[in-house]
Amino acid sequence: MKNILIIKLSAIGDVIHALPVAAAVKKTWPDCHLTWVVSPVAADIVNDCPAIDEIIIFDRKKLNSPIDFLKYMKPFSARLNKRRYDISIDLQGLLKSALIAWLAHAAEKVGYTDMREGSGIISTPLSGKNHNGHIVERYLDVVRRLGGNADNPVFPLGITEDNIAKARSLLFENKVNLSDPYVVLVVGANWPNKRWPASYFAELIDWCCGKKIIPLLAGAGKTDRLIADKIKNLTQNNTVDLVGQTALKELAFIIKNASATVGGDTGSLHMAAALGKPAIMIMGPTDANRNGPYNQKNNYIEVAYDCRHCWKRKCRFNRDCLASIEPQQVINKLTAVLR
Repeated sequence: MKNILIIKLSAIGDVIHALPVAAAVKKTWPDCHLTWVVSPVAADIVNDCPAIDEIIIFDRKKLNSPIDFLKYMKPFSARLNKRRYDISIDLQGLLKSALIAWLAHAAEKVGYTDMREGSGIISTPLSGKNHNGHIVERYLDVVRRLGGNADNPVFPLGITEDNIAKARSLLFENKVNLSDPYVVLVVGANWPNKRWPASYFAELIDWCCGKKIIPLLAGAGKTDRLIADKIKNLTQNNTVDLVGQTALKELAFIIKNASATVGGDTGSLHMAAALGKPAIMIMGPTDANRNGPYNQKNNYIEVAYDCRHCWKRKCRFNRDCLASIEPQQVINKLTAVLR
């Protein structure tokens, strides 16, 4: 195959999960030209990826009216069709990705097992032995069904020297050495019910400081900023606050050198797992079998509610889902990892 197109737009964690597909494609067909269509929010994940030859940005926010749709899609389609694709691989499995697959006019159009919103009409869903397993393996089953080599999956994150330099500088400014034991605490998540309570993070910080482990707060955006400020108000211990100060790959380098990363089902935890670092994931509405930290079956904690794995952004019982997971449970997991 000469030209291969991967469509995986967002979110950050989902794009990280799909990275091994790019690596497996390049391992199987090293001379192919691999193009990846991604949304702006997750573009930094695929930038500088050694397995990807070309990146095309698809900005869904620019399609808010029929006129905007026509203005945006014409040049986007022209850019997409500069190449004749032998195959397109839709790993998003939604209407918007189906539109892109249709516009690409690949000779063969395939997708993964869980295609929705009619996307399976445009691209043929391919499933394998992992159709009920972890999402990384579900994606890789597509490569396997195409005759590709998906053994020993790798996550080609492509952390650059510039990323490393900026991350080192930020740690230095906060009096943190790479040789110091530190834990990254990811304070937020896109879904409200994927966020661990601020008071629990504060208790975890107190425990870390008592063990001479430096706690680093990480996150981005206004909501994470508010959570971080609340956490700091609830503890008397000094906390390194990096919320809003790191690009994705800079945070990746910081996580790569951490003793562990703690947080909900969110992109930074999946990045830790991709880097082979301990990811203590606190889970409720999503299923660890599908979305837990990859290859770390001992490092997640799920709520005990019968309604767990509901895959809803808002609890129908109006309770704080993750509040049922006490700090001591996380401390126990963290202690086992640090040991």
